Order: sequence, then C-alpha cells, then structure tokens
Amino acid sequence: MNQIAWDKELTPKSLPFPTEEFQILQTHISYIVITDRFVYKIKKPVNFGFLDFTTLDKRKFFCEREVYLNQRLCKDLYLGVVAIVLKEGVYKFEEEGEIVEYAVKMKRLPEEGMMQRLLKEGKLTFKHLDLIIQKLVPFYREAETGEKVNPYGSLETISFNLEENFLQTKPYVGIALTERKYKHIVDYSYSFIQTHRSLFEERIKKGYIRDGHGDLYSANICFDNLKEVYIFDCIEFNERFRCGDVASDLAFLAMDLDFYRLKDFTLYFIEEYIKKSGDTGLRDLLDFYKCYRAYVRGKIGCFTYSDERLTLEERERALETARRYFDLSFSYTKGKPKIAVFFGLSGTGKTFLSQKFLEKYPAFYLSSDIERKRLLNLSPYEHHFEEFEKGIYSKEITEKTYAHLIERAVAEASYGRDVVLDATFREEKYRRWLKEALEKLGLQPLWVLCTAPDEMVKERMEKRLAEKSASDALYEIYLKQKESFEFPEEGKNLLILDTSEELSQLLSKVENFLKF
Repeated sequence: MNQIAWDKELTPKSLPFPTEEFQILQTHISYIVITDRFVYKIKKPVNFGFLDFTTLDKRKFFCEREVYLNQRLCKDLYLGVVAIVLKEGVYKFEEEGEIVEYAVKMKRLPEEGMMQRLLKEGKLTFKHLDLIIQKLVPFYREAETGEKVNPYGSLETISFNLEENFLQTKPYVGIALTERKYKHIVDYSYSFIQTHRSLFEERIKKGYIRDGHGDLYSANICFDNLKEVYIFDCIEFNERFRCGDVASDLAFLAMDLDFYRLKDFTLYFIEEYIKKSGDTGLRDLLDFYKCYRAYVRGKIGCFTYSDERLTLEERERALETARRYFDLSFSYTKGKPKIAVFFGLSGTGKTFLSQKFLEKYPAFYLSSDIERKRLLNLSPYEHHFEEFEKGIYSKEITEKTYAHLIERAVAEASYGRDVVLDATFREEKYRRWLKEALEKLGLQPLWVLCTAPDEMVKERMEKRLAEKSASDALYEIYLKQKESFEFPEEGKNLLILDTSEELSQLLSKVENFLKF
C-alpha cells in the first residue's frame, strides 16, 4: 500500500493560518503536526491486527471516534475532524477540494505542563494527582457499563489479552527479558486469574467494568498551572483495549509512577482515589493489572526496537526501556531478581566476561570503574593512573564508591531488575555490605571470582592501554592488590574461575551457576 510521507509532503503552506512553529513527529500509527496553537493528528494506513487504518473510510471513522471518545474527559481540547486536500500540487488542511486524508484537530497543550516532563524534572506534586483524581472519579462513575461493556472484564477477554501479549513478545525473550522472567510472569498471570475467578466475577456484578480510557499514563496527561488537567489520547481503535475494569486503567498510571521510582506518589494516588470513589476492591487487583500494564509497555518498547527506520541509538534506548518495563512487571509477581558479582583482581577478565554474559542475558550492569568516576564528575574513559590507594583510588573514595555501587544495586533490584556488578571487591567488608543490604530484600548475591596467571594479566593490561577502557589499573597495581586481597570462604554462592580457559567453557560455567 502506498503511504504518503506526510513528514515530507506537509509544509507551513499546508495550513489555513500562519505559524512560527511547524514540527512533524511520528509514532508507529500516526503523524503529529505541531503548530503554534493547534495540533493535527493523521493516522497511518497500517494494519497491526489490533487496529486497521488501511482505507480512507476507516481512517475517517476512527478520527471521528477519537474526537467523540476523548471529549468525554477534555471536551474543549478536541476540535473536530478536518480534511486534507490536494490543491494545485500542495496538500492543504481545512480547504475545499479532492479529499485525500483526514486529521483530528486539537488545541495545543502547554509543553511545560506535560506530566512526563514534570516527572523527569522532579516537579510533580500531590496536588497534580488531586486534579487527576477529581477528573477520574466522576468519569468512571458516568462511563458506559452494562451488557455491551461487561464482556471486556470477563476471564475470557483477560486471558485473550494475556495470551496475545505473551505470544507477541516470545521473539524478544533473551533480548529484552530472560526466559526465567518470561516463564515466571506467564505462570503468575494465568495462576492469578484462575485462583481469583470469583474476584473478577464480583467486579462485573458491582459495575466496575467501564468504557474507560485504555492508555492512562503520563504521556497522555497535561496540566495547566494546577487549574486544569487534560487527560487525552484514549484508545479509539480497539474497544478491547479501552474497555475493562476501572482497576486496570488506574493500575496503568500507578505503574507509571512506579516506573519513575515514585512509590509514595503511587500509594497516594490509589488511596485518595479509593477514598473519593469508595472502590476498595481495586486493591486486590492492583498488582495483577500493574504487572499486565508494565508488560504491555515492555511489548511496545520491543516493537519500537524492531523499527529499522529508527537510528541505532533510538532503537537501543527503546530496548533499554522495554527491559525496565519487563523487570517492573516481574517485580509485581513477587519474583526474586538475581544479583551476580564478577569480582577479583584487576586484569583477571571480570569486565570482559561479564559483558559477554550480558550479550545473552539482559540485566542492569554496574561497574565500580565507571561509578567511581561518575561520583567525581569525571568521564568514565578519562584515565587517572595513580599510585596504589592514592588519588581517586584512595580508601576514602573507594569506600564511597562501594557504598554508592551497593545502593544502586539494591535500588535496581527492588524494582525487579537482575543486576551484574563488576568490581574487585577485594576487601571482605565490601562483600559483607552488599550481602547485608540485599538481605533486606530477601536476596543473596552470587559471586563469580575471576583469576588468571600473572603473565596473562600483564599481557591483558598492556593491550588494554591501547583500547577504550574505564579501568586505570596497571600491572604494578595488580601486584599490590594481590598482596592485600582477602580471599572469600568457599560456598554454594561462589564460583571460582581461571579466565585463561576457553571463553565458551567459561560462559557455560557462569550460565550454569547463575541460572539467569
């Protein structure tokens, strides 16, 4: 199907009014044309199964549905559906002529009020959440329910949604999430709906299945100076995604607050909503729907990662976002993340081996070499060749580095992330710090001790000087470390490796030991 590249065909001359700003953004289903005062949204002629915009009539229909449905929450924002015509070789909005496309016309919202921006800048307050709650309580109370809508809250529909997600993300197992986490989330989800069947049935009987929003998270919320909140861009293309339990919609925004590491805000949002609405039953379903919503966001991140029209940097960023969402989804199942520590003397292959492991097992990586320099506002790859335990490698700075490293590892693990640590951990006290910190989460670290013959370490370090590396250790530092290294007690959580072995053998041993 021929698709008009609107980002190339439209210019300020296409508009029925003058504008200083003219910008065109793309999503996988739309072009967004931004002007000084208005925004136009054009649907792409695509078919993803769950949506079908392949004909002009369908795109017109769904433009009209988008306006109608979104006016429920922000009546003055959505202005209507307008035509795009081809006139004297120029595509024009809102003029007479041969109609080639339709667009939704909206007022432009204030950029500084976008909720995602407020979250990233640390400016969100409880007052912002109050505005959202004040808008949502009456919205859900008045939203359509009954015979037409109730089937979307049934176990059959919920099971179908789950199965669709798991099938569509199967190709990304090993890339965006591990097989272990994938299986755990699948098992948890199906087990939950089977053991809580009566709870889902009760939600239907009590009228909590509503024609809601379907995409209720920070990207679709904007504030106007704490006087008004706009909750926009609900799902118009598929009723199965928009209609469902109110708890599912609310869980989406609650999960989004968790994604930004704002659990206090999540708690406030849910508890205040319950106070205003009286819906105490949503607590019982919250983690289930959070798990589902985080998984959906992970899936969308995977789809973005697969879009070859994007730059490599954009795709890598989408993949990392997908991993974070899948890990967050895993955290709601009460699953236990894994913490692997590649440790030992400098030059023994810790970084190389951990990086090779991470090529097959997605996890959050933390390096003491990198974190040390970040703490000191230095470039990770800016070399500082110091004497043993001097300069940026003094005992004081090393202690701060390990405290920071462990704090970050615990923070990531608390949100479901598997963590790979790369550091010497040559003193027992640092290993004890990590163990004690993780015990509070009910976790234990798995230790991979890397060793190598002196000659090989010397050769590696000489070679590394010509490569891009965050490590500053020279062979003389290695020898000093060797004199003071506190060897750990052997146990079931310790694997000792001689990294002079073949890489395939080393990785096999590591994989069998860590079981990521």
